[in-house]
Amino acid sequence: MEINLACSKPAQHRSAIAFCCDDAYLPYAAHAAGQIAQLHPDRDFDICIVSAEPVTLPASLDGLNLRLCSFDPDLIFLGFSTDRGRSSAMYMRLMLPKIFADDYDHILYLDADIHVESGDLSRLLTVDLGEKPVAAVRDNPQWRTPSRMPEDFKDFDLENAAYFNSGVLLIDVANWNAQGILDAALSFGEKNGARLRRNDQTLLNCVLYRNWAELSPMWNWQYTPASRLHEAMVSAHIVHFIGPSKPWKARPETLPPRFGRGLRHFCAAHFPERRFDIPDGPGPGSKLMTKMLVRHLINRNKMARYLARFPDDYTVIT
Repeated sequence: MEINLACSKPAQHRSAIAFCCDDAYLPYAAHAAGQIAQLHPDRDFDICIVSAEPVTLPASLDGLNLRLCSFDPDLIFLGFSTDRGRSSAMYMRLMLPKIFADDYDHILYLDADIHVESGDLSRLLTVDLGEKPVAAVRDNPQWRTPSRMPEDFKDFDLENAAYFNSGVLLIDVANWNAQGILDAALSFGEKNGARLRRNDQTLLNCVLYRNWAELSPMWNWQYTPASRLHEAMVSAHIVHFIGPSKPWKARPETLPPRFGRGLRHFCAAHFPERRFDIPDGPGPGSKLMTKMLVRHLINRNKMARYLARFPDDYTVIT
């Protein structure tokens, strides 16, 4: 497989944090990259933005020292399922260990719809995954009910097992490549492209079935009405907006305004053409707030048991 990879600069470190996005999501990936850079002013890892078409950052962001890379994924993932508004570029994360095989030992892949608040990402990039090719956080429905059967596994006649969210992936490059994960993913996608219920997430969970390590949810706090109030108590490192409401297109009374305000200020300074309104969040007397309070009250013990599985934020369950 020949891949014509173009990069704005050589690798500077042996680890990297990588976003895969198109121009539409570039401001949001750049915003998250800026949060990471601010948390790690003397970082020992690269921050890469990988795209299908070359993208350009404004000169005002030169200080972030980002590595911009691009390659065409369309022929590689031809026939794989996609969502409205998202192309085969969503599968580009599968290619990261191959295209960066000579550059990096560890890669932390991040979706662009996140808010980075804290955490030592340098330390996370060095945790031992044993022989596992990737570490990730369970998908939100299995937080409170670990035995819940994923619909994806039913589709492919797989027995019940842990199932992860693909928005944050800590990849051991050598293990991934040695175990032929990319070839297995391409083969699975070619055979089952139209059956991938959740696209790349379905694909990865089937290919990596029972072959991944589990990270604390602090690194991928999936922001749902059943989990967001708990987040306020534990102060997650990375908040992931997995639903239809994003900080740049939040439906009224769904997200706290604090997420959108920071993004709006960032875009006003660096992407002034990107304009969006920040609606008010759910008030104390709103139906959503009442519903969230009840759900959190009911699930409090289940969430406590789930969080107790991780003695600290850098524990990896292999």
